[in-house]
Amino acid sequence: MDLKLTGRRVLITGGSKGIGAACAKTFLAEGCSVVLVARDTERLAATTAALGEANRVASCAADLSVAAERERVAANYPDIDILVNNAGAIPGGGLLDLSMESWEQAWALKVMGYIHLTKLYLAGMKERKAGIIVNIIGGAGRSPRYDYVCGGTGNAALMAFTSAVGGKSVDWGVRVFGINPSQTRTDRIISLSKNRAATSLGDEARWEEMLTNLPLDRLIEPEEIANAAAFLASPACGYVSGTVLDVDGGGAFRA
Repeated sequence: MDLKLTGRRVLITGGSKGIGAACAKTFLAEGCSVVLVARDTERLAATTAALGEANRVASCAADLSVAAERERVAANYPDIDILVNNAGAIPGGGLLDLSMESWEQAWALKVMGYIHLTKLYLAGMKERKAGIIVNIIGGAGRSPRYDYVCGGTGNAALMAFTSAVGGKSVDWGVRVFGINPSQTRTDRIISLSKNRAATSLGDEARWEEMLTNLPLDRLIEPEEIANAAAFLASPACGYVSGTVLDVDGGGAFRA
């Protein structure tokens, strides 16, 4: 299916691995050019090289937990048609397990990172009367748990933010929406599962025991989230804004 995205310029944060790297591959396949942004310079370079589209792939190493770095990225790549906010690594743990410094560091990257980049790019999109902002958030915002309280709370805030901005942005020709993946096959799900196993079982090596009752008996593949992002960003879904789509295989409704 031709999503009619050829020629669009896409900036993807957290683009060096997981869902971000999958989004890059999908948007490239649809004829877009992409800019990958991530902190890990070596992994970013490896992902950029692996995509094999030198003329349509750029990379930018940046720590998006720092406001000045977000502003640098926006200044260097101002003419973006589609912004995919995806960078974030909020740790697992209960309220009494995490220091306030951990909360502040985690939210600086994901919560404030999404909010600030949306603000920076929305201004230009409003002026051009066109643009798409995709926030990859997370299912814990819809179904919060104590052992991921920092992430669930941050995700819930981003869901509210996405709906508020997306409800207004259409007046300027800009669509803003979110996607809530549940458990996806990435390095992150392994680290979170190890943390839960260490807390509940006393042995992080038993992390796979944390992945139970999965819909369709499997994790989500990163490409499935990337496909959803590209489809929703396309003209085929031109009336989608303000909503946050749960991609969880019906997991929220399983006993």
